[in-house]
Formats: sequence, structure tokens, C-alpha cells
Amino acid sequence: MSWLNYHHLLYFWTVARAGSIAKAGEELHLAQPTISSQLKLLEESLGHKLFERQGRKLVLTDVGRTVMRYADEIFRLGNELKNVVSGLPPGQQLRLNVGVVDVIPKLVAEQLLKPALEAGPSLRIICREGPLPQLLASLALHELDVVLADAPSSEPVSVRSFNHLLGKCGVSFFAAGKLLALKENFPHSLDGAPVLLPSDESSARRSMDLWFERKGLRPVIAGDFDDSALLQAFGQRGHGVFAMPSAIEAEVERQFNCSVIGRTDEIETCFYAITVERKIRHPAVVTIAEAARSHIFSE
Repeated sequence: MSWLNYHHLLYFWTVARAGSIAKAGEELHLAQPTISSQLKLLEESLGHKLFERQGRKLVLTDVGRTVMRYADEIFRLGNELKNVVSGLPPGQQLRLNVGVVDVIPKLVAEQLLKPALEAGPSLRIICREGPLPQLLASLALHELDVVLADAPSSEPVSVRSFNHLLGKCGVSFFAAGKLLALKENFPHSLDGAPVLLPSDESSARRSMDLWFERKGLRPVIAGDFDDSALLQAFGQRGHGVFAMPSAIEAEVERQFNCSVIGRTDEIETCFYAITVERKIRHPAVVTIAEAARSHIFSE
């Protein structure tokens, strides 16, 4: 079976659009003899002349015009295929369907997603929040392009998933009102002090419980929260000390009118992009990963 050489077809298509071999050579960065020889090979494979000379001009033959119509459609479909594979439907915005695990602080999620939005106006983010198992199920069904999580995937799903570490950092403890006095003698000042903690199921909570135990601290748990924004709102009102990743320390202080009373690198918070691909391919997720590693969580 004889296969059409699409490189030869591209050279023909470029010459036909440019109007001459010389102009096509400039566009393709190829020498004129190279293009001429490739055109001859295409004509031989098709069994017909595609151009005829009229003075100094190359003009399409009847067969050449037919081939040109097909070439137009072939290369249009080729461009459409590239756009669809990269997540950009024809004539539409690039879509990023992202799941955010509900225990991730909203400020962290916003910081992670912001570089993708700033990269260009053509991105539309569809953001879903929920527990990790639920989001992984959606990822397995290809309803999501990526899941942002504070722990690697270890849940059984119908397809394999891959964990891409975006970065890690220590935690900072924040307080407002009279609790600012706990800055003195930190972390021992936390013993018996009211604290606001993430839910028992989160990796952040487990890490904090272990740290309290190692330090011999017995704080009073004033609240457990699934929603990090609600936790921060209670902390802003002075209902308890709360911890957030040190990477967003300045933003937490600015937005919630509170202050850092202490820090530790012994509690490590990690953030992952979970995908069904071993290598990240979605252009927006690539942007997110690169920005996280070079700016948000850089040493």
C-alpha cells in the first residue's frame, strides 16, 4: 500500500499559498532545489502534474486545485487535533478542570492557580472542592484534569494516578487579640492555649497532633474545621491560635488582620498535583507546577 508523504504535501500546500517556490523556501527555511525535488516526488506519487508555469508564475492545474482543497482540510484538521489534545476546543477557551481537596487553605489554592490565570486570558478554570477520595474518583473518570492535594494519592481508583510534588514548607502559627501574648515563650505557650485545627482526616491535623505530642504540649482544641476559610475566620476573631503554611504567611497576616506568634519547620506541609499521566501535559498544569517550584515554595 502506498502512503501519502505529508511532508511533501506540506511543501506543495505552502508553495500554492505563497505563490512561488522562492517565497515558500523563505517560509519553510528550505533551499529552492529541495522544495522543487519534493514537489516532483509528490507529483510522481500522485501520477499528475500539480503546477504549470504561466510566465514566471506557478499556477495550479485542475488536479492541483483538487489536491489543494484536500490539503487545506488536512492541515486545518491537524491544527484542530493539536488544540483538542492540548485541551483547547476549537474556538473556545482553554479549560482546566481542577479539584481542590477541601482541607487545603483557600489562599494556597489561589496562589497555586494564579500563575495559570496570569499566563493568558484564554484560560477558564472550573474548580471543584471536596474530599480526596471523591476527587480521585472524578479524576479517574477524566472529569478532572488535576487534583491539588496536601497528601499523595493512595486511594484505590479505576486508573493509576501519579503524584507530582509541587513543594513543601513549614508552618506558621497565627493569633489575634489577646492571644498575641502567646508569642512569648513559643511553642511552650501553646500548652493549655485554645487552638483551631483542621479535621481529623487531614494530613495536616495528623502532623500537628504528632508535633504537639513530641513537644509535650496539650493545647485546648477550641474547634475542628473541614473548611480552612472558616477556620481562619474564627482565628481572625481571636477564638484560637491557628496554623497555616509558611509560604502564605504574609498573605494570611494581611487578609485576616492577625500576626505570626511562632514558626516551625518540624511540621512539614506538602502539596501535590495528582494526574492520570506520568508526565504533566496540560499546559495550565505545567504552568502551575513550574511556578510552585520556582516561586511559591522556593527555598
